[in-house]
Amino acid sequence: MAENEDIFLRAQHRTFRGLTEDVERKWTGPFCFIQAADPQLGLMKAWRMGDCDGGGDEWAEEVELTKQAVEAVNKLVPRPKFMVLCGDLVHAMPDTSFREEQEQDLKAALKGTDPSIPLLFVSGNHDLGNTPTPKTVEQYCRAWGDDYFSFWVGGVFCLVLNSQLFYDASGCPQLKEAQDTWLEEQLSRASSMEPKPKHLLVFQHIPLYTKSPEEDDDYFNLQTGVRQILLDRFKKAGVRAVFCGHYHRNAGGCHNGLDMVVSSAIGCQLGEDVHGVRVVVVTADDVVHRYYSLDQLRDHGLDEDLRKLLQA
Repeated sequence: MAENEDIFLRAQHRTFRGLTEDVERKWTGPFCFIQAADPQLGLMKAWRMGDCDGGGDEWAEEVELTKQAVEAVNKLVPRPKFMVLCGDLVHAMPDTSFREEQEQDLKAALKGTDPSIPLLFVSGNHDLGNTPTPKTVEQYCRAWGDDYFSFWVGGVFCLVLNSQLFYDASGCPQLKEAQDTWLEEQLSRASSMEPKPKHLLVFQHIPLYTKSPEEDDDYFNLQTGVRQILLDRFKKAGVRAVFCGHYHRNAGGCHNGLDMVVSSAIGCQLGEDVHGVRVVVVTADDVVHRYYSLDQLRDHGLDEDLRKLLQA
């Protein structure tokens, strides 16, 4: 376990070891990173048959898919700056009997990631519970690192948020207030920096919306009131893109220059997409992204137009 902690628990004290401002503040040219979501060990069999009694064979499909994602990412040239997993790391809710076993199996599957590609973890509703409590948040932080934090990479300022505190914080209102205060400080700071970050990016689990900012509230988005507040705050601060998972389908849109990127899952698909990850290329002027199937990325790498952007 000590070795796992050294590999995975890097988000501490609201920052991420190795991707700090003093090291990564300066723009050094185009780069890429990987956004993935919802390995959610255990959902595929549960979706077909109902929740089971536990045991590694019941989430062997997701373990294999996660290993395939690691293999594909490791082969990429140029090397991604990092890989971020946008929530629902496992399917078992907090305090269920096989939660720890799923977490251990996911860590083992991710352990093969090239050490030069940092792994960043985002909390999802299954990681914290649909109504998180101080206990479930603490359990997540102990297993995976801080539930919200900032980091820098190549002159780009990034915020990782706990979207469950936006969705239902009735069990931990003080934690919601703390994140709200921290977020406002980070956005205000980003707006006043000189020189400004090349881009400002946000990562969370639940999308602000899946198709339109005006859509009705449902399980897969944030409620209208919270959604509009966050959209306004993000746009005012100059956020370029918000990357999410949760929907198990590719979706999203662009509204007043703010890109809402909803990526399908490594694991269980709930629509017509395939198991995959998203490659994001960051240039001085743009943030370009494309979803790849695991097989496509492993066998063929990046499309020529993305490679050209990275060589510019």
